[in-house]
Amino acid sequence: MGVRGLQGFVGSSCPHICTVVSFKELAEQHRSKCPGSTPTVVVDAMCCLRYWYTPDSWVCGGQWKEYFSVLRNFVRVFTAAGIQLVFFFDGMVERHKRDVWVKRRLRNSREVARIFHHIKSHREQPGRNMFFIPSGLAIFTRFALKALGQETLCSLQEADYEVAAYGLQHHCLGILGEDTDYLVYDTCPYFSISELCLDSLSTTMLCREKLCESLGLRLADLPLLACLLGTDVVPEGLFETFRYQCLSAYTSARENCGRNGSVILAVADHISKVLRLHQGEKKLEEMLPLGPNKALFYKGMTSYLLPGQTSPWISQKAKVIAPLDSQGASESSDPEPKPDVPVGSNPESEQDVLCTDLESKQESPMCADPESRQEDPTSMEPELKQQVALVSDPEILEVARARHVQAESYLVYNIMANGEIECSNTLEDALDQALPSQAFAYRPVRQRVYSLLLAGGHDGASSCPPVQEWFVYSGNPLRHPDLVRPLQVNIPGGPPSLKLLWLSQEPGAQAQRVDVLLACFDLSSSREELQAVESPFQALCCLLIYLFVQVDTLGLEDLHAFIAQALCLQGKSAGQLADLQLDHIDPRAVQLGSLLVRGLTMLVLVNSACGFPWRTSDFMPWNVFDGKLFHEKYLQSERGLSAEALVEQNRSWLTRFHQLKSVVCKACLREDRRVVSRRLRQPHHSGRWGRQGSGSHRTSSGHSRSGPGQHWRDQGPGNRQHESDPWRRHASSSGLCVTPGQSFSSWLSAAGCSTTLSSYQLSCASEGVKANAASQVLSAVSPP
Repeated sequence: MGVRGLQGFVGSSCPHICTVVSFKELAEQHRSKCPGSTPTVVVDAMCCLRYWYTPDSWVCGGQWKEYFSVLRNFVRVFTAAGIQLVFFFDGMVERHKRDVWVKRRLRNSREVARIFHHIKSHREQPGRNMFFIPSGLAIFTRFALKALGQETLCSLQEADYEVAAYGLQHHCLGILGEDTDYLVYDTCPYFSISELCLDSLSTTMLCREKLCESLGLRLADLPLLACLLGTDVVPEGLFETFRYQCLSAYTSARENCGRNGSVILAVADHISKVLRLHQGEKKLEEMLPLGPNKALFYKGMTSYLLPGQTSPWISQKAKVIAPLDSQGASESSDPEPKPDVPVGSNPESEQDVLCTDLESKQESPMCADPESRQEDPTSMEPELKQQVALVSDPEILEVARARHVQAESYLVYNIMANGEIECSNTLEDALDQALPSQAFAYRPVRQRVYSLLLAGGHDGASSCPPVQEWFVYSGNPLRHPDLVRPLQVNIPGGPPSLKLLWLSQEPGAQAQRVDVLLACFDLSSSREELQAVESPFQALCCLLIYLFVQVDTLGLEDLHAFIAQALCLQGKSAGQLADLQLDHIDPRAVQLGSLLVRGLTMLVLVNSACGFPWRTSDFMPWNVFDGKLFHEKYLQSERGLSAEALVEQNRSWLTRFHQLKSVVCKACLREDRRVVSRRLRQPHHSGRWGRQGSGSHRTSSGHSRSGPGQHWRDQGPGNRQHESDPWRRHASSSGLCVTPGQSFSSWLSAAGCSTTLSSYQLSCASEGVKANAASQVLSAVSPP
């Protein structure tokens, strides 16, 4: 993220642009200049996640109570200094940045593989040098900050653009983040989160004016410099030859600058001494080798111009340069945290049409109070036009948009606006074939949510367009999105309208919201039992019932661990959890912890889509889950410890333990799923059917639930459609078998499966993997 090479250049060649400042002193200066105005710092939250996540344990699923305590202290320190914080989160991912996103995801997948290799080899968590953000951290941080009373906003386009625009419009003290793009924007001062000392409230301010002085440039030249060096919009390789030519002609190289630093100096020198000579006489495309990348380059330039700003490098006569994206943007279901300074070089959307006829900057009072925030200046008309295609009710779409901006909902707005979502990496062991990827375990839930949100403008779920899912899982090369069709929400009389679910104040509306929420998890038959469960365990039981019905390799020991940790968590402080020591780290428990946390994010999605029938706090992880505590209970349960020992001899917890266990087991039994000890399971249950995405899985819908849906074993990677299928969970009972000599594709066709799916999956693998995949699929569905 940011301008390629600029962070390293600042640190090695221009350290004088960095000045240590005190937020307390800056706040006092602001109050003396603008009496009655609250000093405000706008925070790029995605840049701060690594700074905030300080708990030692990160591999077990997240130390959420400890993390919440860190956030509370962060807010407390700024509040005590009289400084208001406004937090921005990434809410969109630009379509034209998909290649960059995919490369990062594939790189992260390799990192995850190394983490699991380390765990299996050493039975311990890797060092901080292999630190991987716990799943759902960005999502739950939004809700944590809102719970702490902070103004928390979710972007409708590139988050750093909205941060820079907000800081400029509201005359904030500055921007707190870690992104060199903030050196390029002409906005309020930029402060480093990585250099922040919370005790003294001091940090480093990076001065763009001093940077310009060092480079011999003007502020208006910085966007041009950034695009020539490479950004997330303009690929670094686009001007590699041009930069080399600049370096060859550069004769004023500094000592101890390094090649990258010399390249930046050389490009800046070319701008100031060559390009500026012809400024106003020639267009940029006449002075630079833009070629077919002209539109992309100008898009990169204009992406740095805040509302009302113009550039001397862009002609004001041409109104529209080129349409780059015909499709808008997708919402990040787990936005990527931005790296710290040492890493150098996450989710985002801009206008579909580049317009250079920019309005003149609007004047506003120098001491404007952030309390009087106007309508978001970065709202995009092209985006609104795109949304109408999927959702025809403007009132409902506006409600979804408002909830998205206020960070109250999750994924709902972009499903309705663009029909596309994504999810980043999860700590999942690609070599463990007995557990599903969270992408597949929760797909039926998402499919019903798609139906709920999109069927209003269509004739039922069957006519809804498929939703594009960019989800990371083993074996998915991410060349294409998964095209996932909605599933009908099974409610007598059909699901109520979104207007009723979201806006109705009628007495029976809340009960209907609960009915729809349970139907999204296909748990309508468990309504009575779940109603009897007290807060916050009701939502947890809902999730556990769904998981244990959906994932047939989970056993009684797993259920005991999930319930015991949730109960014991209620009596433990953040300090006690931090002091907890584990005997060793188990890779299966690591994946189970991540699987449950991803399930909590699905509860947020469903609750948002259904009009908030349940309190959001009931499925916030700091109230129901702790990674290290779960790991301890998992290890104890695997050793065969009694329920009394699991709940630490607490009689009250023991009574609740048996109640919650009974609710989950009875509900599972109703769905023909008996939860038994993993020690009693047949050996083939531990991985006979290969992991999804590897090509070694069925392509139909082995599902024994009362409503249609896809069992996790039946789903696979990219660029095809997923629908419901009448197959039962166990293929051996379906009566479908392979006749001698029958080809793989013809057998799939006879079984009613998509041969396109299988051919795509197998095309992504080597010949040996293809043969192995086919044999495993056939053996999985053949009767014993």
